[in-house]
Amino acid sequence: MLSMRKPSCFVFIFLLHFLMISLACSGDDITTDKYALLAFKSFVTLDPYNFLARWSISSFPCNWIGVTCDAHHRRVKSLHLSGMNLIGIISPQLGNLSSLTELDLSNNNFHGRIPKELLRLHRLKLFNLSYNDFHGQVPTWIGALSTLQDLDLCNNSFSGFIPTSLSNLSRLETLDWNFNFIEGTIPSEIGSLKHLKILRLSKNKLSGAIPQTISNLSSLERLSLSYNTLSGGLPREIGNLQQLQIIYLSNNQFSNSIPASIFNNSMMQYIELSNNNFSGSLPTNVCFGLPNLARLYANENDLSGPIPSIWHQCKELLELDLSNNRFKGGIIPIDIGNLTNLQFLYLSNNSLQGEIPLSLFNISSLREISLGRNNLQGNIPIPIGNWALLEKIDLSYNSLT
Repeated sequence: MLSMRKPSCFVFIFLLHFLMISLACSGDDITTDKYALLAFKSFVTLDPYNFLARWSISSFPCNWIGVTCDAHHRRVKSLHLSGMNLIGIISPQLGNLSSLTELDLSNNNFHGRIPKELLRLHRLKLFNLSYNDFHGQVPTWIGALSTLQDLDLCNNSFSGFIPTSLSNLSRLETLDWNFNFIEGTIPSEIGSLKHLKILRLSKNKLSGAIPQTISNLSSLERLSLSYNTLSGGLPREIGNLQQLQIIYLSNNQFSNSIPASIFNNSMMQYIELSNNNFSGSLPTNVCFGLPNLARLYANENDLSGPIPSIWHQCKELLELDLSNNRFKGGIIPIDIGNLTNLQFLYLSNNSLQGEIPLSLFNISSLREISLGRNNLQGNIPIPIGNWALLEKIDLSYNSLT
């Protein structure tokens, strides 16, 4: 007769996991939520600071760290576990949290793929998996989360294409996929996201042109497409986005002239167009339609013609970089001295001529100024001492005396 042996630890864990799944599917109450969360915990292989130590079958889940319940229905409505250095994969049982509206697992070390079972979270509004190590293509089923308003998948290792199913997310306000390996073009269907306020797709492998349908994003406040290989001219329709405050398009392959419509937006604060192939000239009165502009970076392009001569309407301007262009034979406009809040001025390598205007020394807030590699002439003005906050100045490779 065989001797009786105690069940192994492996068998015990298997039975406990099976019990969690069974109970999680048996009801639609806080018990369901408890076992869904315990199943999630069982997929966490390392909890270095023991944040989940009090998650146990004998305690009430609404008191667990990172868990918030609805006061009326006593169901889990949000799960916020950001920055806990958790390691593991996402349990598919997390899809049983049917009342969940916010899921934030950012700044951890979760890996693998996002389980399809999460599409059962029909009430989800915030979905943040940024700063983890998820792989594979961006799931097309995300487009079925029709209540989603904030989607952040930046700083992972996603690859493939941007799914056209995103156009189904009619309530989406924030889309953030920075620092992945997403390739392909920006689908024209993205114009269906009427409520989108923030679109971040920087540091991917996107190519092609920006679709004209981007003008349909009437609620857009921030657009970030830097560090891709996007090309072609900017659609002039981008000027129709009158809620746009920040536009980052640097380090791409954009060409042609910069649409004048970009410089006609009273809400605009930051414009970064550096490291592209833009040509043509800037509007003579660049500040007329940009009264709130704080940063203008158009360096490392092929811009030509004179440097705009009228700047006094840019009262909020803090940073101006027009270096490494082809403003050949132009001068530093006198009106630039009316930028009384300016802190950083970069005009180097433009073949500028003439003298350094005395008005420039009226800007007591300047911290860095670079005028090197031009053809500036005349004396270095005595009022240079007015720059009390100055940390760095470059006047090299000129003809100053």
